[in-house]
Amino acid sequence: MTERWTLEQYRAHHATGATEDRRRVRGTEKTTTADGITHDSKTEAQRWEELKLLQSAGEICGLRRQVAIGLIGRDGPIMTDSGKQQRVYKADFVYVDNALGITVIEDRKGHETEVFNLKKAILAAQGIEIHITKAKG
Repeated sequence: MTERWTLEQYRAHHATGATEDRRRVRGTEKTTTADGITHDSKTEAQRWEELKLLQSAGEICGLRRQVAIGLIGRDGPIMTDSGKQQRVYKADFVYVDNALGITVIEDRKGHETEVFNLKKAILAAQGIEIHITKAKG
């Protein structure tokens, strides 16, 4: 049975801060790095710092974060339910590995979700491989 609230109950619920970010996975906390960039997790922030050091050392170049990559199916772009926008996968990091001469699409994961695995499979069908790094520990 569906619970129904009055307008006052709804307002009281939201006024108490009882809402939460449902996109958070397994208790991750947003973290801000020394350069003022907010990351979705502590491990993602740590990896960003590692990649910045690699870029300074000349091992990688063109470091970018939160890069949107369009998802394409058999019949063309995979659209949102409204049909107005193409669905995308947001890569945590994209950079060029200077030793290999290839572009690397990297995702920092503590836990792979069903949605991530689906997007990873769609990208694989497009010929795009995602390099997954896990936190040491």
